[in-house]
Amino acid sequence: MVAAKQLVYFLCHPNELRSVVQWKLWHEPVHKRDPSKESETEKSCFHFLELTSRSFSAVIQELNPELLMPICLFYLVLRGLDTIEDDMTIDIAEKEPLLRQFHENMEKDGWTFDKNGPNEKDRELLVHFDDIIVELKKTKKQYYDIIKDITIKMGNGMADYALNAEMNTNGVNTIEEYELYCHYVAGLVGEGLTRLFVESNLANPQLLVRMDLTESMGQFLQKTNIIRDVHEDYLDKRRFWPKQIWSQYVDKWDDVFLPENREKALNCSSHMVLNALKHADECIFYMAGIRDQSVFNFVAIPQSMAIATLELCFRNPAIFDSHIKITKGDACKLMMQSTQNLRVVCQVFRQYVRRIAKKNDPRDPNFLAISAQCGKIEQFIETIFPTQDPKKIAVQKQPTVEEPSMDTKEAIFLILTILAVLGSVGGLMVCPFPFSESSESN
Repeated sequence: MVAAKQLVYFLCHPNELRSVVQWKLWHEPVHKRDPSKESETEKSCFHFLELTSRSFSAVIQELNPELLMPICLFYLVLRGLDTIEDDMTIDIAEKEPLLRQFHENMEKDGWTFDKNGPNEKDRELLVHFDDIIVELKKTKKQYYDIIKDITIKMGNGMADYALNAEMNTNGVNTIEEYELYCHYVAGLVGEGLTRLFVESNLANPQLLVRMDLTESMGQFLQKTNIIRDVHEDYLDKRRFWPKQIWSQYVDKWDDVFLPENREKALNCSSHMVLNALKHADECIFYMAGIRDQSVFNFVAIPQSMAIATLELCFRNPAIFDSHIKITKGDACKLMMQSTQNLRVVCQVFRQYVRRIAKKNDPRDPNFLAISAQCGKIEQFIETIFPTQDPKKIAVQKQPTVEEPSMDTKEAIFLILTILAVLGSVGGLMVCPFPFSESSESN
């Protein structure tokens, strides 16, 4: 049934079908993982990677061999931490120490955890976490230390939020709280990845100096997810949209989802999109610091997906009624574009930013601010990759050498001369030739 629906959809959208076929047939990974050379625990790690992440699994498995296993393990450790934090069936008295001591547990041979609720989708990862521990112990010390440090920071941050009764009951209040939450769940991930990239000499060391760029990468992704998942979170009794924003449009959070408040809800969502867009230019700046193609693909694909998702959510009432996402065809097209170079990725950003600007409503109180932010992003891209070639512009500005022109007297004299020559030639043609007469008399 699902296959039939997809077939009908692609028949109606042939361009998307072409993008899917192009990705499947023409995408050539920079590096290919070789399972035949892996141990059983390594294979287990990649099994759980594929089980817990459809979006990151493929790009992780195409990474430079130097970072393939460290980043796979980094993802699985943080996914295990997140699985405990997300599970509402675990009592806070047990959850807090689990989160704060997770970095210690991941050093214990044979440690596993089987107390997640039966409906927790990633519980099997923790049930077999001993396989991840085996591979962690094989990891180079410089990489392991980074993974452990981020695990400590994230575990403590998650524990603090778990203990925050106000947030658990009423959701996020201020923009500052909102961005701190995004820092703990995404900004720290970006910090760890950047440190791994630089440690392996696959990124510019200056990225460690500009950690604000790293933070923007994580903030942009997480904020986009929060905007997209608003309806799903509402059903789960969770609220991540800060009260500081939504209270400008409605009196109660539940009012955002009422049909009669749809215009107010859309204005509120555009405010959230505006808050996310402020990170876009710094994300592009960050990607310019990546030296390895496989690492570039790894960071560029999620960012391209994020700007496309943000455009999909902008002024879209469907986000308040269902869970929406970009189509498979669009996703494949974005992946094809994002695995080329920074110039193409900038073109992707420019394309979707222009779509946002086009959808912007003058009646929206955020209209001017959104227009200005879109203009700022385009201007930043223009400074990196100008749409007009400066060399061609310089040539166009050079004065052209004009041929010397005649004055009026010279023109008249030339015309009279030509007429005189033509008259002379005509006279010669009328008169008989002298030798013709002598020839006839003879």
